[in-house]
Amino acid sequence: YVSDVMLPQLYELVNNYKPELIWSDGDGGGNDTYWNSAEFLAWLYNESPVKETVVVNDRWGKGDHCKHGGYYTCHDRFNPGKLFPHKYENAMTVQKSSWGYIRNTDINGYLTIEEILYELVSTVSTGGNLLMNVGPNHDGRIMPIFQERLQQMGSWLKTNGEAIYKTKPWKYQNDSISKDVWYTMQQPANGATYSNVVYAITLSWPDDFNLQLGDVIATNQTVATLLGYSGNVNIKMKGSGIKGITVNLPNLPMSTPLQWAWVIRLDPVLTEETLDSKEYNIAVGLGN
Repeated sequence: YVSDVMLPQLYELVNNYKPELIWSDGDGGGNDTYWNSAEFLAWLYNESPVKETVVVNDRWGKGDHCKHGGYYTCHDRFNPGKLFPHKYENAMTVQKSSWGYIRNTDINGYLTIEEILYELVSTVSTGGNLLMNVGPNHDGRIMPIFQERLQQMGSWLKTNGEAIYKTKPWKYQNDSISKDVWYTMQQPANGATYSNVVYAITLSWPDDFNLQLGDVIATNQTVATLLGYSGNVNIKMKGSGIKGITVNLPNLPMSTPLQWAWVIRLDPVLTEETLDSKEYNIAVGLGN
């Protein structure tokens, strides 16, 4: 099978369609030697028409998961909850127990949009990307519950995608005080380790409208913006250059489209490493 079917088909796919990503799955108990994975991957990275651009995952034989690959999937629904040392993917399903369509599943068998957004923001915050699966039925239709989740995700990203797309993990991932808050940051400029623009993504709305952020160092110049909201958002600092701020969230109308999870954009935000630096002096207006 390997030499007569699988490998010829892989070569055909790469040569004819030039994919930028190959997602291998299902080792069937065989190791990478059985599947001739090393031979194929050597060709893929050294001779194939996509050798300069292709990315592969880590499922190339028994025992290879989370060890070899351009990015790791480790196991289904892998979410380490903390910064991971290698690029990874959280491959998860909207239906809680299956990658396919189960006709007699009730509503409790599906993830809510809040649960899906937790997977998204905690994954991106810790250096991963999300693969979200929905299973079509026997004739290829996507059932209404799946359509609803996909539309909800699209609606949320339309407003808050700035905090997800083209971002990187910040120095801190999960806030030390508000555990429903996860951080991302814009791509750092000019070779810097951290960006001054940080996104605090909260999965819950505080009853008193005051969101405590224990890991943020703000300055007198820091501006807070609630994505999708045009009004002002005030912050209270413990002191310029001191860790910890309170974000006073607005009283949103009942008709607001902002729901499920909320993003506060903070600019500039500092870290301990920048407090004595030129960047700090510029941020607090002490000079160029």
